[in-house]
Amino acid sequence: MNRPPEQPEQPEQQALFGWEDTVPADPPDRGGGFRDSPRARRMLNVREVYAEPAALASPRGRQILARLPGVPVTEVAGHWRIPSLHGNDGNIARWTRIKTEVLVLGVRQSLTTRPNGRSADWIAPGASNGCAMACAYCYVPRRKGYANPITLFTNIEAITAHVRRHVRVQGPKREPNQCDPHAWVYDIGENGDCSVDDLICDNTADLIAAFRELPTAKASFATKFVNPDLLALDPRGRTRVRFSVMPADDSRLLDLRTSPVAERIAAAADFLDAGYEVHFNLSPVVLRPGWQRDWAELLEQLDDVLPGRVKAQAAAEIIMLTHNQQLHEVNLGWHPRAEEVLWQPAAQETKRSENGALNVRYARDIKRDALARLRELIAEHAPWLRVRYAF
Repeated sequence: MNRPPEQPEQPEQQALFGWEDTVPADPPDRGGGFRDSPRARRMLNVREVYAEPAALASPRGRQILARLPGVPVTEVAGHWRIPSLHGNDGNIARWTRIKTEVLVLGVRQSLTTRPNGRSADWIAPGASNGCAMACAYCYVPRRKGYANPITLFTNIEAITAHVRRHVRVQGPKREPNQCDPHAWVYDIGENGDCSVDDLICDNTADLIAAFRELPTAKASFATKFVNPDLLALDPRGRTRVRFSVMPADDSRLLDLRTSPVAERIAAAADFLDAGYEVHFNLSPVVLRPGWQRDWAELLEQLDDVLPGRVKAQAAAEIIMLTHNQQLHEVNLGWHPRAEEVLWQPAAQETKRSENGALNVRYARDIKRDALARLRELIAEHAPWLRVRYAF
């Protein structure tokens, strides 16, 4: 891909005044929708907040706390290292409870956009880290250790301003690529799930609104949670939702606290009609006895359920399972059944990832053959589903 040379960005400006000097009033609360429903409260029933002082003083921080009256707040120097959460092996037994009941508020210090070229052209600075769902294969807790609740970054204005500047620097996309033929694609949810974040505050809504006004770019995020509140955000085709799907039996074992796969598939048409581009992540592909049969059934389900207008614009990413020794050991403490299919040393090999982590992936020959077989299944059962990226 030929890409115009990137011009250096201007450094971030330091705030000259506090939030109270620059913001005349608290942001309006977008309550009353799905985020206030019993189902949303089952997903997130926050009973404890850890927060950096700057996050508490910000407009977004005030908005979040206004929705959590009476919830105790503990001030912390930094969101990344909280001794009672991170590195405390006593939290393994409380893995899902912590995700349900604990929220961390911080200020994102590093505002950088990284090139990707696989799922997206660029990885934007995310507005969150961690998730309230409990997928047994998730890579995010590998770095935190023992607890992985949502951390929300409250300096959303700085994040969206950075993204706007970066998009302007790129100019129009001159050549199509597998990310998108016309627009620069920015992944806005690399380390979290934007659909779940929206249950707490308007960070996701603000990012979608920012891309709505950027004709040369579009946002992209993967999700395993169906949040109908997102249907009202008017993305105007500038946000791509990637519904992650896998065979139902795998999901019940590995995708704890997520929306059922059938619900994710059924939501695709509603999201398309609401102005989103809708793609699918076939992810992760877990190799175990019967995997080919079950993936064929899932592809048949996609073909049966999705209307023609969804199929006409759909594309897929295939992502084979990547696992990790540390996460394996954590999972043995709270969900050992998952490790019966995730941890397969005879079929896996060690490989260092781009971020320096030492992970295990399916051996090269096994992975190559499995990807070829899955492509054959797609051609047989869902020939309309274009594979945009496979890894």
